[in-house]
Amino acid sequence: MVCFILNEPDFRIRPGTGHTGDPGRGGPSRAFGLFAVSGRRRAPAACRHDRGSVLIIVLWIAFGLVSMTLYFGQSMLFEYRAADQNSAGVQAEQALEGAARYLSYALTNSASLGHMPETNYFRFEAVPVGEAAFWFIGREDTDVTGDVPYYGLVDEASKLNLNTATIDLLEMLPRMTPELAAAIIDWRDTDSTITVNGAESETYARLDPPYLCKNAPFDSIEELRLVRGTDMDLLLGEDTNMNGVLDPNENDGNTSPPDDNRDGKLEPGLFEYLTVYSREPNTGTNSNGIARIDVSQAGSTNLTARLQELFGQERATQIQSRLIAATGFRSLLEFYLRSGMTPQEFGQISDDLSVTNTAFTAGLVNVNTASAAVLACIPGIGLDKATQVVAYRRSNQSALTSVAWVLQILDQASALQAAPYITTRSYQFSADVVALGPHGRGYRRTLFIFDTSEGDPKIIYRRDRSRLSWALGADRLESWLEKKELQ
Repeated sequence: MVCFILNEPDFRIRPGTGHTGDPGRGGPSRAFGLFAVSGRRRAPAACRHDRGSVLIIVLWIAFGLVSMTLYFGQSMLFEYRAADQNSAGVQAEQALEGAARYLSYALTNSASLGHMPETNYFRFEAVPVGEAAFWFIGREDTDVTGDVPYYGLVDEASKLNLNTATIDLLEMLPRMTPELAAAIIDWRDTDSTITVNGAESETYARLDPPYLCKNAPFDSIEELRLVRGTDMDLLLGEDTNMNGVLDPNENDGNTSPPDDNRDGKLEPGLFEYLTVYSREPNTGTNSNGIARIDVSQAGSTNLTARLQELFGQERATQIQSRLIAATGFRSLLEFYLRSGMTPQEFGQISDDLSVTNTAFTAGLVNVNTASAAVLACIPGIGLDKATQVVAYRRSNQSALTSVAWVLQILDQASALQAAPYITTRSYQFSADVVALGPHGRGYRRTLFIFDTSEGDPKIIYRRDRSRLSWALGADRLESWLEKKELQ
C-alpha cells in the first residue's frame, strides 16, 4: 500500500467541481477524478497502525530494561547482604578464637588449680571482641524449667566416664537401657566376648553398611552413635540443641521436634551425663606447687613433715599414731576417717594427698559439681540421697574443701561405699562458646575441651556446633542488641 502525503497547503475535496482551489478564487486547479484532494498533513489509518506497533515495542523494551535493572539491583542487594553476613561470620569466628585464648588465660591464672575456676574475676556472658561478642553456655545443678541460659564452664568430672563406669553405674542413668549399657561395655573392652544383652562385631557386621566393634576406649561421646541401641532421641532427649535450656520447641508436645512431654521441665539425653575426658593426676604437685604424697603406704616421712608443717608437732603425732596400723587405703575419705582429723584440718591437707602412685586416675566424679542424676548412680548415694547432697552443697559452699563434707548427709558405711568413685578435684572443662558478629549476625558455636591435668591448659577436643539451632534463649539477641545501642 502506498500512502500519499501532499504538500499543498490547503487542498480540499469537493465533490462535483472537478477542480481544486479556493471556491472564491479562479486560480488553477488539479482534479483527480470526481474529487479534489486537499493538502492537510494527515497520515492514512494504515500508517498510524504502524506507529502504534512501534510504540508497543518500545514499551516492551523499556519494561525489559527496567526488569533487568531491578533484577540486577536485587542481585547486588543479595550479594551485599551475603558479604555482610560473611564478614560478620569471620568476626564471630575470630571471637571464638578470642574466647579460647581468654579461657586459657583464666585457667592458667586460676588460684584454684584442680578445681572449678572462680567466676568472680572473669566474664562468661556477652564478652566483647571488637564489634563481636561471645558467650560461654554452662549448666546449673538444678532442674531446668526456664528458657534463660546459664553462663559458665562445664566440669567434665561432673559426669560419668564412658571408659571407666561399670555397667551398674551406666544402667542408673536416665534413659539408659540394659542393652545399651552392655553394648557400651562390649564396645570399649578389648575382647570379643559378648556381655549379656551386649553386642560384638558379629552384630555390627549385619548392619548396612557393616562395621566392626571397636574393642577400644571411646575417643568422644559422639562415638556413642555407633553403638547398638542408640538413637538421637536417646542421646539428646528433649534438649535437641544441647544448650541446657528449655526452648519453646522443647516444651510444645509433638507440635514441633522433639516429641517432648510438655511438662515444663527439660529432660536431657545421655550426652548430658557422659564424658571421656575426666582424669586427675596423682603424682606431681598440687595447686600450691607441693608434691603430692602417696598415703597408701604407712610411715611416709613426707606425710609426717607435712602434718608437722600444717598442725604442729603435737597434733601431727596424734594423727600419726592413729595411722600407724592403717594401710591400703582405697580412698582419701577412708584415710580421713582413720586419721581422726577434723573436717577443717583435712580440708587443709587433702589436696596434698593421693592413695596411689599411678600417674592418673580416670573417671572419678566430682561430688561438688555433679548433677543429682549422676550422683544417683554412685553406690552409697543412690536416688534417695542424691538430691540431699546437691541441696547441702548449694547452701554450704564454704564447706566443700574436701570429700569429708559428704559425711554430713551419708552415714559412714554409705560414705565409704561411695568414696572410691568420688572426688572434689576437676582438671577438664568444656566451654560451649557461642559468638555473634556485628548486629547479631554471623552466628557461630564451637565446643572446646580444656585439660589442665598436666599443667598449662591445652585444648584436647574441638567440635563445631553451629549446625544446631539457636542456643542463647528466646530473647537474648534482642536484649544484647538493645544494650549495644545504648553504649
